[in-house]
Amino acid sequence: MKVIAYWLAVLGLTGGMVFTRLPPAHAGGASDPVFDVKLPAGYRDWRLISVAHEEGDLNDLRAVLGNDIAIKAYRDGTLPFPDGAIIARLAWKYVSSEENNKAFGRSQSFVTGAPTNVQFMVKDAKKYIATGGWGFAQFNDGKPLDVARLAACYACHVPVEERDFVFTKYAP
Repeated sequence: MKVIAYWLAVLGLTGGMVFTRLPPAHAGGASDPVFDVKLPAGYRDWRLISVAHEEGDLNDLRAVLGNDIAIKAYRDGTLPFPDGAIIARLAWKYVSSEENNKAFGRSQSFVTGAPTNVQFMVKDAKKYIATGGWGFAQFNDGKPLDVARLAACYACHVPVEERDFVFTKYAP
């Protein structure tokens, strides 16, 4: 029990330290949402960067899209990404396709199920200096994720700092 309490305290303090490093979203210090990132118009029409299957608790399929600035940076191998680059990650539950499996005669086909969320990384080196130049957002059913949960985004991306905090590699 003491071990669990210890780790909860460590995680709480770590989350608090990450949260205190976040810049205010507005000049007055308000933070709704923390990075002031809105759903970009037309993001579903952006170009495909890559796809992924995340296992474990998430068990989802993901499409990673980029606006024109992000796509150009990926194609040119530009790091750090220029200001104005936006990377979107759309996720759906990973489900078996009974219809396809019947056609194949065995269980082998998986498709997108219900959508789970949409996430964005927005590059603005000055505005988001405390988080590697990136603003983060997540929307569930079109509503922004609460501030406390967004605080962990930057810390998760620190291991790929050498790639400008971006996990996804371009799959032309």
